[in-house]
Amino acid sequence: MLSVDQPSAEPAPMPKEQEWAAGPEALCPGWLEDEAPDGEVPEAGGDADGATHAYELLQSALRQEGLPRTLDRSAEPRTGFGPLDTTVCILGSPTAFLPVLLEGGTRCPGAMVLCLSPTWASRVPSEAIPGAWTLLLSRGVSFEVGGHSALETFVPPRRANYVTGTFAPGAPESSWVGELARDLDCPTGGSLPLACRLEDPVGTRWVLATRARLPVPPTLAFVLGPRGHVPTETDAPGVKLVRLEDPQGQEALVQEEVGSFLGGTAMEPYSQVVVRPSGWRWRGTDARSSHGKQEGAAVARAVGARLGGLREEDSVLLEALVPTARLPAPPPRVDFLLTCLDDTLELVALSANSQRCLETCLLAEAMGHAVGQPQGDVPQLLAEAMLHRAQRHLVEGKDILLIGAGGVSKSFVWEAARDYGLRIHLVESDPEHFAAGLVQTFLPYDSREHRRDEEHAEHVAELLRHRGLRPHACLSYWDDCVVLAALLCQRLGLPGCPPAAIRVAKQKSRTHQHLQRCRRGRPPPAAFAVPCRRLRGHGDVERAAGAVPFPAVAKLEFGAGAVGVRLVENVGQCHAHAARLWRDLRDDADHPGIGLGWGNAMLLMEYVPGTEHDVDLVVFDGRLLGAWVSDNGPTRLPGFLETAACLPSCLPTERQAQLVRAALQCCVACGLRHGVFNVELKLGPAGPRLLEINPRMGGFYLRDWIREVYGPDLLLAAVLVALGVPPVLPARPSPRLHLAGVMCLGSEHGEVLGAGGGLETLRALQGRGLVRLNRLFEETAGAGEYEEPWLSVACGAATRAQACQRLLGLCQALGIDSPTYPVQHFLSHFK
Repeated sequence: MLSVDQPSAEPAPMPKEQEWAAGPEALCPGWLEDEAPDGEVPEAGGDADGATHAYELLQSALRQEGLPRTLDRSAEPRTGFGPLDTTVCILGSPTAFLPVLLEGGTRCPGAMVLCLSPTWASRVPSEAIPGAWTLLLSRGVSFEVGGHSALETFVPPRRANYVTGTFAPGAPESSWVGELARDLDCPTGGSLPLACRLEDPVGTRWVLATRARLPVPPTLAFVLGPRGHVPTETDAPGVKLVRLEDPQGQEALVQEEVGSFLGGTAMEPYSQVVVRPSGWRWRGTDARSSHGKQEGAAVARAVGARLGGLREEDSVLLEALVPTARLPAPPPRVDFLLTCLDDTLELVALSANSQRCLETCLLAEAMGHAVGQPQGDVPQLLAEAMLHRAQRHLVEGKDILLIGAGGVSKSFVWEAARDYGLRIHLVESDPEHFAAGLVQTFLPYDSREHRRDEEHAEHVAELLRHRGLRPHACLSYWDDCVVLAALLCQRLGLPGCPPAAIRVAKQKSRTHQHLQRCRRGRPPPAAFAVPCRRLRGHGDVERAAGAVPFPAVAKLEFGAGAVGVRLVENVGQCHAHAARLWRDLRDDADHPGIGLGWGNAMLLMEYVPGTEHDVDLVVFDGRLLGAWVSDNGPTRLPGFLETAACLPSCLPTERQAQLVRAALQCCVACGLRHGVFNVELKLGPAGPRLLEINPRMGGFYLRDWIREVYGPDLLLAAVLVALGVPPVLPARPSPRLHLAGVMCLGSEHGEVLGAGGGLETLRALQGRGLVRLNRLFEETAGAGEYEEPWLSVACGAATRAQACQRLLGLCQALGIDSPTYPVQHFLSHFK
């Protein structure tokens, strides 16, 4: 984090006079070191590694927060930790990280472990990365819900998935913390060398100016010797280095360099300068003096005085005092100094640091909490970031059996798998599929006749045995293959939902009829079910009409993508639609990917009024870990093809909660207690009503949008759940922006986007971050009433209204909006 501190005109104190000013001590001298629970701090002689002292500091901090003492469970070793357990290790002092440890204990009980001594951990050569090391914890303080903590021993030692700690140079524990965290095979939140570099403004300003192209204060730095972490090339905008072999007898050189600096063009906008020592030893001190730019002799003398005590790791800086801009209103929250040059506001990067801002922010929050202020976001965000990094490391190198590759709309999977380090073993019916060269193992197997999935599962299991493959997890995000994936999980002994539960969810009429029998709960799942009847022939139509009122919805029993879904007003229309559909859509070859491998049976369902919504759920052992609600625009009746969508939902919080509760109850009632699911519902005067459950990750643009708006990745969550690991998801998700999107159809937009050049324009805008494109098919899919969306185009903004306005303007400019495809009408529901 970049500091916003400004130079001061106070006299220049020396380091010993300012030791209390380092980090949070600037706000509260002696923070957490004023007392121990027994009234005494252990003598250093009996605490060679500082563990006892640190442990008592932890107890003092817990007591100040009104939390119970740490429970000593070290006499009863914890067993059973394996390679799939999440372990975030904090090394060193407990003070700076206590709020993060407490928050992490709430978000993922037992995953945050505090290591107070080098004797509590060991390093062993990594089995995954040659030359790297694995950190194993034999002891630690773990944190649970409600601020409870326990001192525990781990047998066998517990492997760390993410490591951070007290890397502050000069801290008593920094040497052993830095050694334990060196060259690990898991992600780390810093290192001692990095902390030393961050605390040296010479190096950080050079990087900020040359690599990030950020403005920095004009700086003249005097350094000793080569200074390994300071770059040899000194042509950084605004930063000049003068290397000295010996700081003594350099008066002439100092006067010459100071004069050139003060009279240079870089200093023209500024009237004052500051002279100060720099380096990690001066962390948190205010040893500086300020001068007018015209006081050349005084400035040279101040630099010379500082050079007298210069060490190899130090430097002396002469820098412009950049004035803070005076604004009529407070500026936005930025980690820079905001200045004004030639009537133009400009951000100026002053410095970076390793841990000082973390300590100060957490202390300030703790002080506010003590007087009744609500908890801030800092500990939550930090804990979630650490746990997320740990879980990313958990999935690296895992063997994932993926059933069904899907089409171009699922292309993101291959890039994500590479990013997460997954080893994908793909079972796919198309032997020429483009993903064959993008996976670890390609297993071509024709499973398109899904009424024989029991037989397919046995054949695929035999293929795996023949190849010697033993996957850690098995899953599918392709609608046709979810039952086959569940059967394979059962055969291979992998986590997942029972095949019977997936079958109930996969068959739409069976879903509703099952839920109608579930009458326990308040409200019971039966309250969300809709009357429907299965149609296997024309004789079923008359019988269904006696149980389902018109108007009604006729659709494929195992369908996907809303293909063939139609509003029918009477029995005659239902007969006519069924006749066309049974004639045109007989098996998978007639329209691949919409569920015809399960047959072309239909159902008749009561039409439910209201607004349509998607709820994407992450469920682990029946517990809801995350949920996201999105809104769909009105369809073009009598068809039900999606036209538009927005995220976050327009609904009030309590109405979104109703949808989430209904979606979860329906899933659990069907036996879907473990996975990532997409549930389609309508919300009307009678409350939420279920349309259908998709027992897999949401399709189309949903994964991309949720990641962009909220951060979590549904694909990573699905992999973690399939591995048997509960994903750590935001406890209080707040949207970063609003997205509004519209579907494009080949029949409506093929000409304007293809031959008209609109698609190239959209790609160019996407490259500039102005739109989000999600290709659903390589070419336009289907025709007439069997057409599927070809492309999703979305715009983002700070508000929903702005996002809709941008999208409408784009659609009008490119010809996507038309009298037959009124985009303004589709977006009008998002209010």
